[in-house]
Amino acid sequence: MPTRSVPLQKLGFLTIGLFDEHRPELGHESTLEIIELGEKLGFDSAWLRHRHLQFGISSPIAVMAAASQRTRRISLGTAVTPLGWENPLRLAEDFATVDILSGGRVNPGVSVGPPMQYERVKAALYPDTADVEDFSYERVHRLLRAVEGKPVSGWSGTEGIEQFSDRVQPHSPGLRSRMWYGGASLRSAEWAGMTGLNLLVSSVVRAEESTDFDEIQYSHIQRFREHHPAGEAARVSQGLVVIPTDTASNEQIRKYRDYADSRLARTSEPQGPARMMFAPDLVGSSDEIADMLYENAAFRAVDEVAFALPFSFDHSDYVQILTDMATKLGPALGWEPIPDSGAGGEVIGADVAR
Repeated sequence: MPTRSVPLQKLGFLTIGLFDEHRPELGHESTLEIIELGEKLGFDSAWLRHRHLQFGISSPIAVMAAASQRTRRISLGTAVTPLGWENPLRLAEDFATVDILSGGRVNPGVSVGPPMQYERVKAALYPDTADVEDFSYERVHRLLRAVEGKPVSGWSGTEGIEQFSDRVQPHSPGLRSRMWYGGASLRSAEWAGMTGLNLLVSSVVRAEESTDFDEIQYSHIQRFREHHPAGEAARVSQGLVVIPTDTASNEQIRKYRDYADSRLARTSEPQGPARMMFAPDLVGSSDEIADMLYENAAFRAVDEVAFALPFSFDHSDYVQILTDMATKLGPALGWEPIPDSGAGGEVIGADVAR
């Protein structure tokens, strides 16, 4: 675990890939360039978040497929895919296809529950079954069975000149071990552990037994590992909004601090009927952020992170933030990129198997 004497093992980042409604190709290209930069800087992973009916990535799998052909080492994940929008069998086909194309680099993160704005979209999303759709953990189990290669049809064989399989094709044998669950409650953390998934914890939690964010998140990590077959070795990745300012201009620093200040009020107490708690955004030099992270019990309980890039910043801001993360903050946390000897000594990415 990352005390001062134990290095952080994996460094990743998360983006939602915003774009202009009238020029969406620019935002998508920016996202792909950011992922390429992440690999060059040595990040272990790049994660994409869904934005349905908004001006952000609606199809992370399509973006990952494109990124898989422009990179060769960095892991590509979703954090997270809300399964209420998906057919688990079709999703398993897509994840497996991109995993094959990427050489086994896909890390699917998923969650359950009704889709956001469900009352407004259900007639278009599930016109005939909206009132009977199952948005429980069973939806994840359906996805896992398909990913594992369990039969999804009662028949396989040849019909005419066509051959049929009774399981999802292509099958990617290592994909199941790289499945993640985005949990924000004790119940979801326990279920993810019992199901043998990896756990993604983010800057949002449900206030159940406390109103201290760090205390809540740490309890989720503990509950998860208590019920996971791998115990203390079970993988957990923490995702907080982290904005290092080491090489930022004065104008950028003002923008970053204004952004964090505008979101600070929601961190003081539980929000809404679901009592959701938000972590404050961390803005400062890499040394200052490292000090803040080491005060965080949840951070000390993990050895990999996927820091979230702030929403609505410019491409140049993301370049600066990612560069500072990789060259300043990562080393301050004991993390080291793995140099790629095949590129003349230039750091290209982090070993996926690390």
